[in-house]
Formats: sequence, C-alpha cells, structure tokens
Amino acid sequence: MKWVEATEAVSVVKSGDRIFIHSVAMTPHVLIDALMQRAPELRQVEIVHIHTEGELPYCKPEYADAFYPNSFFIGANMRKALSEGIGDYVPVFLSDISSLFRRNILPIQVAFIQVSPPDAHGYCSLGPSIDVTLSAVETAEWVIAQVNPRVPRTHGDGAIHINDIDFAVWHESDIHEVISSPITDIERQIGQHIAALIEDGSTLQMGIGGIPNAVLEQLIHHRDLGIHTEMFSDGLIPLVEKGVITGKYKKVIPNKIVACFVMGSRKVYDFIDDNPIIAMKETAFTNDTSIIRKNPKVVAINSAIEVDLTGQVCADSIGTYQYSGVGGQMDFMRGAALSEGGKPIIAMASTTRNGDSKIVPFLKPGASVTTTRAHVHYVVTEYGVADLFGKNLRQRAQALIDIAHPDHREWLEKAAYERFKRFR
Repeated sequence: MKWVEATEAVSVVKSGDRIFIHSVAMTPHVLIDALMQRAPELRQVEIVHIHTEGELPYCKPEYADAFYPNSFFIGANMRKALSEGIGDYVPVFLSDISSLFRRNILPIQVAFIQVSPPDAHGYCSLGPSIDVTLSAVETAEWVIAQVNPRVPRTHGDGAIHINDIDFAVWHESDIHEVISSPITDIERQIGQHIAALIEDGSTLQMGIGGIPNAVLEQLIHHRDLGIHTEMFSDGLIPLVEKGVITGKYKKVIPNKIVACFVMGSRKVYDFIDDNPIIAMKETAFTNDTSIIRKNPKVVAINSAIEVDLTGQVCADSIGTYQYSGVGGQMDFMRGAALSEGGKPIIAMASTTRNGDSKIVPFLKPGASVTTTRAHVHYVVTEYGVADLFGKNLRQRAQALIDIAHPDHREWLEKAAYERFKRFR
C-alpha cells in the first residue's frame, strides 16, 4: 500500500474506465473531488455504485463528456441528473450486483473506497458498508482507499489487507450521518399494526425511517428477536440494550446481528465499532433468498410508492421518474415468504403528502412493478392490515380498499366495480 496525495492516487484512471464508488456513509468524497480535477483530460469514464451520500459533482451537466454515471440505485443526489438525461440506471436486485463484477459482465478497472486505518496485522475495515463493495475490491484492477480514523471497525467480512490496496490517501473527517425525524402519528399507527404481526423469536429485516423506527419502538416487550437485514440504524440499539434482540433462534449466524450496511447517527457507528455481536456481510450473502429463508419467522418490512388494487407494488419510480431502485425488496419479500412462519410486509401511509391515495386502481403510466402481486402477502397502512395471500382479484381489491384512506374508498370501489364488473 503506497501512501500518496489524492491527486496522485486518481492518476491511474483512464478514459473509458469503469470506476466503482464505495456506498452510503462511506462515499469517499476526497477521491471524487480529486477525480473531478482531471475532468478536462478524461472522456466517458463510467461511474457505478449503489446508494451514495453527499453531493456527486460528476452528475453535473458540465462534466457529461468526462463522466457517465450508471447507477444501480438512485438516491436524492442523482434523481435530477437522471431525469435530465445525465447517466443511467441499471435495474437489478441488490443480491445480483456482485455477480456483475465477479462474472466480468461489468468489470471494474478502479475501485474508490473508504476504510479505517490498518490494525497491527495490516487489515483495514470497510466499516459500515460491505454491501457490494467487497466484490468490487476483489475484482478491481486498481484499489484506491481513503483512509479515515473515524471509520468504525466492524466484524464480519469487511477486512481488507493493505496488500490489496494500491494507493492510500489519509483524510480524517466525520462519515455521513442521517438523523431520523420524529415518528409521526400515522407512522406510529402503522408500527402498531406491524408489531402485532411479529411473533417472539422472529427474524427481522427493516431499514431506516419513520415506519421502521415506529415498529422497533413497539417491540420492547417481545422476546428473542433476531436480525438478518440489508441495513439498520439507530432504532435497533435500544432493543439490543434491553435484551429483546438476541438472535437465539436464528439458523444463519445465530446470536449475531447480520447486515450489509449501516446508516444513521454517530451513535450507531460507535455501536458497531469493534462490536462482536455485529456480523457485516456482503449483499450476495444477506440478500440471498436461499439463505434468508433458513431463518425462522422472517418478517420483511418494505415500503411502497403505490399499490394497485390487485396488489402490484411500485416502490422505485413515480411513473417514469426514477425515484430509487429495485434494491433488495424482492430478495427479502420472497425470502420471508419461503421462511417457516415468515411474513413479507409492504408498509406505507394511505396517502401521499398531497393527500393522493397510495392505493390506486392502476399504477401510473410508466411505473415499474418492483414486487409482483403474486409475491405480495401483507399490505399495511394506518387503517389496518390487508392479507392478500390466497385471495382472488376481487377479494384483494376489497381488502386493500378497507385499509385505504376513507376519503378515497368510494372512488376506489367504483374503479373496482368497473374493472371486475361486480364488487362486494
């Protein structure tokens, strides 16, 4: 591992290369900024990644000749650029992205990562983001690391030896934090409905935000819950401290919290730092349906932008506007459905901020189907739980209308009658 300045480290990038950028809180902005200085001399450098945090200057139109963003997940920092035709989006399950690198379908020339300083044995840590980054590091021709002493060292598969890093750039700074907003009344109602579905000994998958936090808030009297998830945040910590989360009944890495990335406040980064109950794994493992299903009573909680009356779920676009990505929703929805006693759940408020119904007769023109109606079991809003599994189209419509906002139920019933010719 050679210690250099950032400008020297990024000098290995050539026109036409494909660069991988480390994910989420670990986005290495010092390396990105150094790369931007080379924009005048570069052409069509493809940049791939999943969700990242912070400003992405290579998405600006003035750099369109030099850089081509081609993302596996669209965050808030990329939506505007993509809608303006800058870059593109690759629809792919989170569980499959690593295979794109390992099977040389999308070979990586340069990987930009952020790591902890090496320990006494020469191992750095990928910290809170192992996800698809591990496979990029293993397959890239060049690995360039932003070394940051504020990166938490995590247990699991995120150890990278200094011999596997070509250039290292020292930079000390706080990693990106996400502070959750207070839980709303609607989110708390949804959380109560979901908590009632969760049995003692269940294995949970959930993310960040008001609804997951509202669910976690309701679980303080549960026993022996396990965690096998893509990601977690601060809301999990109180349940660990109270002994609710033990992982006792998990079949896959029992007694450990399994995740592929962590995002939240400094509190959660300190919580995972050198914590032996945390097992950070790559998404090819955490999101493998054949692995997820081995755990008992898997409860997968995912969100939606809209759900149609037959149960089709759109969770990554608003019409043709790409809002996020396929991510791992289907990985965990199917894994939970195949788990003994498992419960795949779609949770959402009944309306948008503008008061429009999220339960709709038809998805918007151009909207993607993230989870098919055949995969959907439970849909939860603040008005209750719709169990769609085994129900026919008319029964599904009725169950969904019953948990829609009361202001929209008459309209939805008329739409259901027009579609199915008879209703109720």
